[in-house]
Amino acid sequence: MYVASTRLFPTALLAVYLFMLSSCLKDKCTNNIPSKIYTPVYASLDSLRSSIRSESPHEIVSPGKIYLYGNYIFLNELNKGIHVIDNSNPSSPQKIAFINIPGNVDLAVKGNVMYVDSYIDLVALDISDPHNIRQTKRLNNVFPQRQYEYGIIADTLRGIITSFEIRDTVLSNTCNLDSWNGVYVYNSAANSVTVSNSSNVSVPSVTGKAGSTARFGLMNNTLYTVDYYGIQVFNVQQANEPVKKNNFTVFANIETIFPYDHYIFIGSTTGMLIYDVSNPEMPVAAGTFSHIQSCDPVVVEGKTAYVTLRSGTTCAGNQNQLDVINIADVKNPQLLKSYVMTGPYGLGIDGNNLFVCEGTNGLHFMDATDPLNVETKQTVKDIEAYDVIPNNHVLLVTAKDGLYQYDYSNLSKPALLSKIGIVIK
Repeated sequence: MYVASTRLFPTALLAVYLFMLSSCLKDKCTNNIPSKIYTPVYASLDSLRSSIRSESPHEIVSPGKIYLYGNYIFLNELNKGIHVIDNSNPSSPQKIAFINIPGNVDLAVKGNVMYVDSYIDLVALDISDPHNIRQTKRLNNVFPQRQYEYGIIADTLRGIITSFEIRDTVLSNTCNLDSWNGVYVYNSAANSVTVSNSSNVSVPSVTGKAGSTARFGLMNNTLYTVDYYGIQVFNVQQANEPVKKNNFTVFANIETIFPYDHYIFIGSTTGMLIYDVSNPEMPVAAGTFSHIQSCDPVVVEGKTAYVTLRSGTTCAGNQNQLDVINIADVKNPQLLKSYVMTGPYGLGIDGNNLFVCEGTNGLHFMDATDPLNVETKQTVKDIEAYDVIPNNHVLLVTAKDGLYQYDYSNLSKPALLSKIGIVIK
């Protein structure tokens, strides 16, 4: 009996251990989680393609990309269109029109012609009269199918996803769902996603994550667009008649494009890519500067490139810094120095003046005369800044609460010239 009892003792211990472990797992398993279901809402391509028109000025609600051309500011309203702003007097900019463009995110302007994306199409618009714009050319289906968060994809037979229907729900027995990752679950049959109310992940967006739509770069008579893993090339010598000439794959998750000299500098989540466009329609890979995965905008001045890296859920990296890179030899870019940042977004360069947006951490006005000793001259804290365009000592800034302009003649004492606020909904 004694021997038998000693053999049974470990078995009994194992049974107790498994019971305790099972209890612990059940304790960690949340059975009821208040959540929201996001289900795609579709619109037909025909209805969207017939919707471009000039309208009276709109309120700014969700500002996106900015573009400065002559005395005009063109400000994208995410997926809705473009605000036309007369900036003849930066101290008193005036909204004069709104161009309704469904699915618009990016734009570029040459002369009196504006190039825009409208979901999966490229459209050329005659904007010589902003109050009465005219479509001159539409290239259908030139951009890859949009992608959305959490695996959601559009059913092309139903059209384009233009928004998401939202309704409350409760996830039950969540820990038993194979596709539950702790904050959301994707339903492939319904092409919908259910997100926990307590999570801090982003909700589905019709613009997708980390650059789901084309980005535009215009150089002389060539328009370059980048999206995901590819570059497309359009000849715009006849401005109102863009012609697609080339496209090729880039094995990197592309985010931005910056034309400079006879190169295009491409920011991706894994590095800066440099292409020689001496032959504009046949870009040739010239050099690469790699880094740990992170969001990566880039601007260039002379023989120096400035790249910001930002960590976050859309970038899957842990770097927050400004990299200064010597590109005198584009085939072999060399890191000169890295500067610790908090969470950089867009940046701009004008001669020796460098500007870096840091979202909730404000806007830096920096002296980059010596790339090895870039110095912050002033930080404006009361602005949540995301993108900038410097021009003739006037800095155009998009922020969470509006469109700002600063006079940076004195970099240490930037002066606010104007602000156009947005409508908070």
